[in-house]
Amino acid sequence: MRQVIATSELFGGLSPEHLDEIEKIATRKEYKRGETIFFEGDPGTGFYMVETGKVKIFKMSLSGKEQILHIFGSGEPFGEVPVFHDQPFPANATALEKTSLIFFPRKDFVELVYTMPSLVMNMLAVLSMRLRRFATQIEDLSLKEVPERLAGYLLYLAEEQGNTDRVELQISKGQLASLLGTIPETLSRIFARMSDEGLIRVEGKNISLHNLKGLEEKT
Repeated sequence: MRQVIATSELFGGLSPEHLDEIEKIATRKEYKRGETIFFEGDPGTGFYMVETGKVKIFKMSLSGKEQILHIFGSGEPFGEVPVFHDQPFPANATALEKTSLIFFPRKDFVELVYTMPSLVMNMLAVLSMRLRRFATQIEDLSLKEVPERLAGYLLYLAEEQGNTDRVELQISKGQLASLLGTIPETLSRIFARMSDEGLIRVEGKNISLHNLKGLEEKT
């Protein structure tokens, strides 16, 4: 637990003494694959950080259509905004695989914030990055076609994973379709078209990027 807390963007750079105080209020929670962490509308009694595993944050329409907003992995916090507004969670959270989470209760954490100015700056940085990411996602979903969204996502993965010629999908193609605001059948056709165009080669969850310039031109 301590290693994940200390190396996260949220708590990175804090003194060992401050990390001790944060660790004291934290508890570990375990979830099975497919288990719900919270539903939209549940009270925001605290926020979470992924220790191991993956968590999807999503909205569900009245017709049952799922729209994935983001997928969080190790060291990433989620559900933190309602904590400071004392509002319910605005979306649903589910474990995509066996997942271990670190939970920070709202009351205890808010008390710590007053004693750690550096923590406030870290939180502003994380929330600003999160806002920019969601702004880009909204722009993509509303203004770009699915091939453009997929090309942009593959380039994002390449940057995140530090590769220029290959990326690994860490979610299923069905979940990727939901994240990009489309359906699996449409996504499969676009993967096939990009492969025919020589832009990529798909091998299960591994995707070779043969033409980065071509992918950039699609975004």
